[in-house]
Amino acid sequence: MIRFLLAFLLALAQSLLTPPLAAQERRPSHCIAVADRTPGVEYLHTASFRAPLPDFTVRIRYVSHASFLIQAGDLAAVTDYPGFIGSADFIPDIVTMNHAHATHFTANPDPRIPHVLRGWGDFGEGVAHHLDLGTMLVRNVSTDIRLGEGGRERDGNSVFVFEAEGLCIAHLGHLHHEPTDAQYAAIGRMDVVMVPVDGGYTMAVENMINVMRRVQARIIVPMHWFTDATLERFLSGMAQEGFAVARPGTETLEVSLRSLPDRPTVIALRPAWLREGE
Repeated sequence: MIRFLLAFLLALAQSLLTPPLAAQERRPSHCIAVADRTPGVEYLHTASFRAPLPDFTVRIRYVSHASFLIQAGDLAAVTDYPGFIGSADFIPDIVTMNHAHATHFTANPDPRIPHVLRGWGDFGEGVAHHLDLGTMLVRNVSTDIRLGEGGRERDGNSVFVFEAEGLCIAHLGHLHHEPTDAQYAAIGRMDVVMVPVDGGYTMAVENMINVMRRVQARIIVPMHWFTDATLERFLSGMAQEGFAVARPGTETLEVSLRSLPDRPTVIALRPAWLREGE
């Protein structure tokens, strides 16, 4: 009887400690880890997006409006893909899209793109993505978007998170409200964040600064601005809040865990299409 009881308790302990098969196969998010933060971000002017990357490094290029090319290892992703990213014959491995406006998605993505991740599902139901390609993991957290006068679409926008080379890179999409505590927790750590700073189509500048104050990302890249005056208003507000501000005049940066700045820094990149011959 005692031998049977001991065997039963051992089997029970093993069942509690061993996750189900699906959980074992799914790589967990590393965005709750603590980054090693030392200065040294490298800015690259008209850098070739086809050039090899240094080890443990991610290349981020501002392409247009809300579209960024994110490269890690041998993988490339484009955010808020509108169907055109330049004259170069280049097919990314992954594209993400949001349907707030036509400049954030296309109804006809190139069929050669292996992974097309739409940031919305059926009306009000949102969508869940967890794409693990080894070098890069892409997941999303749904948020609401406004509709007309006072209406809204629940979970119609997605914050996409790209986990690569130990970095957590968040693209806020067409964010229309400050995230809830649960949404902040689901997004996790943000080492680099692309943030819309138009001041009206998404959120007021003051609200977006509140979000940046909360997340304390080491690198903040403004996007979705329509004039330099709009961009400067955000940069000025962030500087008043004690954030460092850099205007390198380039479209590309390369970053690793070891090159993250000690102080949260806004880096105002200048958009540039992908051009043939780079």
